[in-house]
Amino acid sequence: MTATRLCAVVPIKGVVGAKQRLSAVLPAETRSALAMAMAEDVLEVLAQVPELARVLVVTADATAAALARRYGAEVTDAHAGEGHTGAVTGAARRLVAEGFGMITLPGDLPLLVPADVRRVMAAHRAAPAFTIAPARDLQGSNAIVCSPADAVPLRFGPDSFYPHLDAARRQGIEPTVVEVPGFGFDIDEPHDLAAFVARGAQTRAGRLVADLGPELSARLAAMVEREAPLMEVRR
Repeated sequence: MTATRLCAVVPIKGVVGAKQRLSAVLPAETRSALAMAMAEDVLEVLAQVPELARVLVVTADATAAALARRYGAEVTDAHAGEGHTGAVTGAARRLVAEGFGMITLPGDLPLLVPADVRRVMAAHRAAPAFTIAPARDLQGSNAIVCSPADAVPLRFGPDSFYPHLDAARRQGIEPTVVEVPGFGFDIDEPHDLAAFVARGAQTRAGRLVADLGPELSARLAAMVEREAPLMEVRR
């Protein structure tokens, strides 16, 4: 593990319009509650990782900002309106000036535990270095560690994993890939939510979806069944 001090950067969009891709199975109010529950679960995990030098939350949402401060995180709204990539890139520039490396992760990882964070940090090499934990479909980039924080230009999205590997190599850095269950599982689509409900996780997000009862499970099962042929085609 590198001796570089790492700051966790977590972009949080906020409660308004959260998780739009779940709109077929959850109303807006419930989607907002789920987004905040997952964000709180992530912030609680990060607060239990003393190896992190600090936690920086990028958000323009007052509810998310208040939540972050309750867990001892710093909050900035700089570049918060520029999407996930803009928020992280802006934070990276700040961290370089302040002498920190960066581990960045989204606020929707409902199965994350402190050991997952430590594992990814421990795999990170001496600077200049780039470490990535992909989504479970090996498409998204659910955790990235950079030292220096701007060592590799980042561009997030559903198909960002392999482009990020290429971007690191273009900078002369051989990326370290760490597949970690807690980082691999995020919730964007109804089939993600169905898989999460089936886990019965005892977290804020897990209890929230459990409280929605069998009606949600039935809606999710029907939707996943309809989507199954399309997912097979995509593969």
